[in-house]
Amino acid sequence: MITLTATPIPRTLNMALSGIRDLSVMNTAPRDRLPIRTTVIPFDQDVIKDAIERELDRNGQIFFIHNRVQTIEKMTKRLQAVIPNASFYIAHGQMPEKELEKIILDFYHNKFDVLVCTTIMENGVDIPNVNTIIINHADRFGLAELYQLRGRIGRSNHQAYAYLIMPEHTTAEAKKRLEIIEETDALGSGFKIAMRDLEMRGVGNILGTKQHGIMNAIGYNYYNKLLERAIDKYRQSMNYDYDIFEEEKSRTSIICTFPHYIPGT
Repeated sequence: MITLTATPIPRTLNMALSGIRDLSVMNTAPRDRLPIRTTVIPFDQDVIKDAIERELDRNGQIFFIHNRVQTIEKMTKRLQAVIPNASFYIAHGQMPEKELEKIILDFYHNKFDVLVCTTIMENGVDIPNVNTIIINHADRFGLAELYQLRGRIGRSNHQAYAYLIMPEHTTAEAKKRLEIIEETDALGSGFKIAMRDLEMRGVGNILGTKQHGIMNAIGYNYYNKLLERAIDKYRQSMNYDYDIFEEEKSRTSIICTFPHYIPGT
């Protein structure tokens, strides 16, 4: 069985790193592709307006991701008020199937400028004329989701731009995720982002349902050390009857200027 993914979840990546699955990494992008310029910004109407108008000036189109169905119409009206010369449509998973299909096809055929949508556009969408994406409340998304969303643009030889909107009050962990996406914008960076995701969230249960989390209990570096030790010993002996958590014994000297006693257990 072959599994193809741009952003493996921590558990899948761990299965490759531990030798359960063979791993091949393809870093070569299609010809003439350019790295997507990624910027983390606050919600600034002037910046958003400039980003949309710049794309319109080169006859391009825009994704605006707003992952709240309850407020997506309100957000669309707000954007229309700021950029009245642009045409906006909405797409989300609660719409009737035929209506949603028509909107996507109209957008593909360049019949309007900006698609305000939920993460319904995260996978399987290839519209080369869309080369700007603005992600509202980007702090609510995981690394893999952000990478997938950003991958909806830059699918031609035009320079693409991604704007990640971060609210003023954001958790340290969310800020870290956005920093990673902003810094890791090179072509073929999915594997690197997946490794950072694994480092932050842990690896999960290989035989269970949990997809991340175990590594947080012992730390990333120590987990990798245990993993390497287990793989080496497994290759040396197929019996696999050792304790991978057994630390190598080291000589330790303790110098004290007062009487002391350290119990053996």
